[in-house]
Order: sequence, then structure tokens, then C-alpha cells
Amino acid sequence: MDDRARPVVIPAEVPLQGDLAVPVGAASVVAFAHGSGSSRFSPRNRFVAEQLREHGHATLLLDLLTPEEEQVDELTRHLRFDIGLLARRLVAAVDWLQANDATRRLSIGLFGASTGAAAALVAAARRPDLVRAVVSRGGRPDLALDALPEVRAPSLFLVGSLDGEVLTLNRHAAAQMRVAPEIQVVAGATHLFEEPGTLERVADLAAGWFDRHLIGEGP
Repeated sequence: MDDRARPVVIPAEVPLQGDLAVPVGAASVVAFAHGSGSSRFSPRNRFVAEQLREHGHATLLLDLLTPEEEQVDELTRHLRFDIGLLARRLVAAVDWLQANDATRRLSIGLFGASTGAAAALVAAARRPDLVRAVVSRGGRPDLALDALPEVRAPSLFLVGSLDGEVLTLNRHAAAQMRVAPEIQVVAGATHLFEEPGTLERVADLAAGWFDRHLIGEGP
């Protein structure tokens, strides 16, 4: 299959809209769980996904909330912090990847941003035999505290050096994990990694992590 994204609908407690791209010869697939107030059209996640595909990883960008739920969340901001709901839907996406003809032979990784990182870690804890690596970008792993000791997948926490509160929360969460994550502090970056070169650094680190843990390449 070529690496052009095609729309998919993933059955969960509600139908989830996604974009799946599978490069020729891919051995792995990375599902993206976006964070607060974002969507599968997030330019930051799409940039990272493009870089991952250049490394031969398939990508699944998906919305964990329906358009109607997104509208409600814009007003209330409560669904983006409902980690149980987000994690259930991400687990459904992992199960779908494992069953789908285009991806069922691929090893699975998760890339979570902001509150999506907590959902990714919960999903990794619930599917330890399927999820082989996790990357968190500016994540809130502290929102997944009950699940953290059960995460077996190698995890990489990427945090901006200027995102002090989130860095503290990441270090606290890391201390709760039996499989210690690697924390990489991206110099000069704030929470959204909008500073020049910082998102490129995120993409490089994420690609290296997934190369190493999903397809056995990289340092």
C-alpha cells in the first residue's frame, strides 16, 4: 500500500473518524491520540506523522471525540480530561489496527499529546501484548496515575524546557512507573513546541524511539 492517507471509521462506543497511511514495506504503525482542543487535523501531529512515514512507519491520525462532542468540549472543556473515555476509544483503535487487513501484521506504537498522552499510557497498560512503544509530547501522564505501574511498553516523555509545570508533572509520573520512561527535555520549547526547530526535534526523537522499539533500528 502507498503512504497516501485514506479515511477510516473505527468502531468503538461511537464511530471514530481517522486517517490511515501505510507506506510500502511498513513494519509498524503509530496511532496518534491528540490533546486538548485539537483534532486529527492538528498541524503539529500531522507534521510528526509525516516524518514517521519517512522512516517507514504507518500512521493513524484519529479523533477520539465525535464532532458533536468536540463542540460541547469547546464550551465545557471536560471531555478532553475524561481519560477513561479517551482511553477506551484508543484501546478500540488498537484492537482495530490488530484486526485490520492493512495493519494486523504491524507492530503498534502510540503517540500522545497533552491529555492524549494519558490515554495512550492507559491503553498501553490495557493492551500490553499489542502496544510496544509510547511517545508523549507535552503530555499529562500524571492523569493516568493508576495505570502507570502497569505500563510495560518503553515510553519516551518529550517536554519543553520552558514548560516547567508539565516537566514537574512528567517527572512525578515517571517515578510511579515500573518500566522507567526516558525523559527528553527539548531546549527552548514551550508547551506547544511552536519555537523554531523544536517540533523538528520532537519528530526526530519520536522517529528514533519508534525505529528502535518497533522495528529494531536506530541507536
